[in-house]
Amino acid sequence: MSVSKRIVLGVTGSIAAHKAADLASLLAKQGCDVRVVMTADAVRFITALPFKTLSRHPVVTDLYDEEEGWKPTHIELADLADLLLIAPATANTIAKLALGLADDALSCIALALNPKAKILIAPAMNGKMWLHPATRHNVAVLKERGAEFVGPDEGLLSCGYEGLGRLWPVEKIGQRALEMLS
Repeated sequence: MSVSKRIVLGVTGSIAAHKAADLASLLAKQGCDVRVVMTADAVRFITALPFKTLSRHPVVTDLYDEEEGWKPTHIELADLADLLLIAPATANTIAKLALGLADDALSCIALALNPKAKILIAPAMNGKMWLHPATRHNVAVLKERGAEFVGPDEGLLSCGYEGLGRLWPVEKIGQRALEMLS
């Protein structure tokens, strides 16, 4: 990659949140400028430290996290993003995005996102949640607005069920993100 592409990586409160650290590492190694935004639920599964180290940037964990300067961090990240990648994306986050709710840093970034930026969403949740009509509707709304989805994958879920709902393999998510940026 000759020009560093800017990815805002949104990490939400799924057991698969730990896999997002590998995704951040993979994208950074490919020359991407990765900025990580974690929801309050995500930090219950993994701390911000691995993301800070792997991305070499501060991690946003709260809407009111402010770095330097006068511009709110969530607006600055929304402006600079070439790609908003949400992995893992919970049913709650997908619903918030579909409804245009903006009550945390990640949902505010999504709502204020630069219109040229692309959106890639990698869901991870219980299979019944993924197949619920409300989630299906929210996914359809987001696709209609131009968001792309990868996954979910099938297999043994953390809840003990077998089925659809696993986070797509990190390598495949990273590959699709890079394709969208080229």
